[in-house]
Amino acid sequence: MEDGRILRQKAELELVFLATPRKVLIALRLILAYLISSSAFLLHAEDTPPSHPKAGDEKRWQAVARGRVEPRSGEIKIVAPIPDLIGEVLVKAGDKVSAGEPLVRLHDPEVYARLESAEAQSAMRRRARDDQAPSSRATARRKAEDAVAVAQQAVLDARAAFDRTAQEGRAGRGSEADLDSARSALSRAEDDLKQQRADLHKLEADPTTPLPTQAEGQVNVARAELSAAQAALEKLSIRAPISGTVLQVNGKPGEMASPSAPQPLVLLGDVSALRVRAELDERDLGEIKIGQSVSIRPEAFRDRELPGTVSFIAPIVEPPRTGTRGQRDAADINVVEVLIELADPSPLAVGMKVDTYFRSGSQH
Repeated sequence: MEDGRILRQKAELELVFLATPRKVLIALRLILAYLISSSAFLLHAEDTPPSHPKAGDEKRWQAVARGRVEPRSGEIKIVAPIPDLIGEVLVKAGDKVSAGEPLVRLHDPEVYARLESAEAQSAMRRRARDDQAPSSRATARRKAEDAVAVAQQAVLDARAAFDRTAQEGRAGRGSEADLDSARSALSRAEDDLKQQRADLHKLEADPTTPLPTQAEGQVNVARAELSAAQAALEKLSIRAPISGTVLQVNGKPGEMASPSAPQPLVLLGDVSALRVRAELDERDLGEIKIGQSVSIRPEAFRDRELPGTVSFIAPIVEPPRTGTRGQRDAADINVVEVLIELADPSPLAVGMKVDTYFRSGSQH
């Protein structure tokens, strides 16, 4: 159907025809015909809804939704905990990492200077304390305090060894057995620190244990400042929260990292298994159940149909993020996220768009 704009254009052109030579008149009529046919095509295209399953399939499907392939762990966005410069990027896309491995190191000279100052203060205060002879009960407390300090340093040393082993493994100079050994050593050091702290707390809770002297108190303050400096240094190492595969790396050495950056420094996920996160129109929510069978049709492989099963239905209705089907205006559409486990994810890749067809009358 021609709208008012097209009719006005047609009338204006026909007025021109009255005072136009024959050859020009023919050309103008051709132009007019083209404009009318093109506009009619566009109007028809705007009124045509997105594709749906074929008519023969309608009885097989209870609902259809758009979805996106993701790792079973979801896509984990790693960001900087504090604004700072990137010093090192230790991984690349495709690398497999273990939980706790360093991914990125930030660079802050002030943190290193603060650590050196705290180490010097702690050593000086301890020498001053050791010049004073303690009582028998105070001796036990001093030994317990020193044992905690030694255990804290052992944890730092074991973590540094674990980091070196992880980097050597990614460079092809180490094995998985070496990394397991370093991880076990770190775990033992952390367990020993917990035990030493428990022993010190038990002594401090004993009413017969004397209060620290001024020199002993100064040592404790210096050690607390040292612990704070060590914690600030550890924040510069951004570690993997889970074992998985590096999907994307966005940061480069010398760039500024920030917790509010639009892109994560590293995108991580466990791709040992994949799933689909689909956005189901809220109107179809009553038709879908946990355990229901789903057919997955990837946009990249239209000749493939992969089986799946509904594993989770979100308890909240939200605006769409991936895309929906239907003729309603996007502002009027609300969706429910549905997770679909895949029996065989090949040949899918993380990030692929798929259509999900929820089978009628099927539930495992």
